[in-house]
Parts: sequence; structure tokens; C-alpha cells
Amino acid sequence: MGLGRRAVTEAIGTFWLIFVGCGSAVLAAGFPGFGIGFIGVAFAFGLTVLSLAYAIGHISGCHLNPAVSVGLAVGGRFSWKEVPAYVVAQVMGATAGAALLYKIAFSAAAGFNVHAGFASDGYGLHSPGGYSMHSGFAAEAALTCLFVMIILGATDTRAPKGFAPIAIGLGLTIAHLVCIPVTNASINPARSTGVAIFCGGWALAQLWLFWVAPIVGAVIGGLTYNFISRPEPAPVPVPQTMQT
Repeated sequence: MGLGRRAVTEAIGTFWLIFVGCGSAVLAAGFPGFGIGFIGVAFAFGLTVLSLAYAIGHISGCHLNPAVSVGLAVGGRFSWKEVPAYVVAQVMGATAGAALLYKIAFSAAAGFNVHAGFASDGYGLHSPGGYSMHSGFAAEAALTCLFVMIILGATDTRAPKGFAPIAIGLGLTIAHLVCIPVTNASINPARSTGVAIFCGGWALAQLWLFWVAPIVGAVIGGLTYNFISRPEPAPVPVPQTMQT
């Protein structure tokens, strides 16, 4: 596949991820009588990635996340020269998904206030659990690091075939279960950017953390997986001493 088609595929996939994942938080998490809560939101993100990995993984690799693209490049699984195209496509797709979600929420929900959050990621006063900037940075970096390692490990040629999307989807679910109370769970700069554009104000002011921390974590994850997975060199046979 040419880069153009793969980038379009990434945009479509990221659109779907943001619309469904953030949509579950905005429209369904607190719905009276049928609220899915943050556990439901975590599964919405994870199951969306799982299904998309099967649907488009063979086309674009199903990154859907600038940090994943960077982490795969660090891990030697993706070309650095293609990272910018993927990142632009992912951010565009995320923004389009957030735009559709905004349209639906604004027109259907009485008294909807986008500035109250709109599934945006934040720290301090805007953290669901009141966690600090340092806690948010640590959580985002660590969980993105481990998520990238799961992706690299599950797609390794030595791993069982056909199960990578399951491991990746469940890995993202687990990361969200931990991180939603801390920052509302980014682990994806495109996801944070799409909704922050419509939330504005504090969400844009704090957006830097949700680019820096996941990318730092992704770089560490790529380097760490390369280190622990590198095959050991074969031992050099020692010639037997000739008997005299």
C-alpha cells in the first residue's frame, strides 16, 4: 500500500476510535439509569482498537496514535520518514471524530457545556481524581511505555500468530482502567488534541503534557523492548585441544 492510502486509513481509524471512545464518555458514561461508568469507557477504547486492528491492521498497521507510530519507529518496525504523514492523518481523524461527537452532543443534550470537559484530558483541578501534573506525567509515560511494549511483543514474529489485536485491545483497556482516574486517560496525543480543540481553555493549556508524556513513554518502550528481545549471539564453538 502506498503511503497516501495508509494515511487515509489511519485517519478513518482514528476518527472511529475518538468518536466511539470519547463518545462513550460524553454520551453514555453518566447516562441516567444506564451509565457505563469509567469501566465501560475503558472497554469502549480497548474493544474499538481490537476490532480496528483486525479490520485495518493489514492496511496501515492500525497505529491510530502518534505515540505508537513513534514507538514503532524507535523499535525498528516503522519508517521514520513516514511518521509525520501518519501523525497528521491521526490528528485530522481525531479532530473529525470529535467534531461529529460535538455536533451530536450539542444538539441533543439540554444544557450541554463543552467547556466542562468533553472527555478532555487534564491534571490538577481537571484531573478526575485531583492528581497533580507530576502524577499525570508519570502515569501517561509509564502506561504508554508498556502499551508500546505490548504492541511490539504481540506483533513480534516469534509471538503466537493471529492474537495480536486481542493483546493490544486488552492492553489499552487495562491502561485506561488505571489512567482514567488520574488524567482521564490519553495515552494518545491525537485523542487528546481532537477533543481539546472543542473544549478550549484549560484543555488546550494542558495539552502539552499529553503530547510529551506519551511520546517519552513510547520512546522508552521502543528502546526497552529492543533491549530485552534482542537474540543472544550464538556461542562460538571452542576447538578441542589436540591430543599429543
